Amino acid sequence: MRFISRKFHAVLDYIVGILLIAAPWLLGFADVEPAMWVPVIIGIAIIGMSIFTDYEGGAVKAIPMGAHLTMDVIAGLILAASPWLFGFADQVFWPHLIVGILEVGAGLFTVSASQHSRTNNHRSELRGAH
Repeated sequence: MRFISRKFHAVLDYIVGILLIAAPWLLGFADVEPAMWVPVIIGIAIIGMSIFTDYEGGAVKAIPMGAHLTMDVIAGLILAASPWLFGFADQVFWPHLIVGILEVGAGLFTVSASQHSRTNNHRSELRGAH
């Protein structure tokens, strides 16, 4: 069941991207290099991908929404597993794990088809029925 709208997802992408970039300093783990770089890189990637996604928040509209959502799931899995993959779980892991799980959820529970297209298709069907 997909219940997150594309428009809300677009807003979340930019907010989460910025927060991931700032998280090491906001949450005090900037001195742990791998723990710092993983969210910064994923945050930059989320913002970059959002700019190029064909959805309500995209400027260039080159990446299909389905590909974007797949990348969200992959990025979330990497972020969630990164403390153990890169060996910093003994210093910090909660921010990576929590945001990673939320990112996976955003990828799995966001509507992939444009609501605008659905509305237009539904109107066309109604006109054809008369």
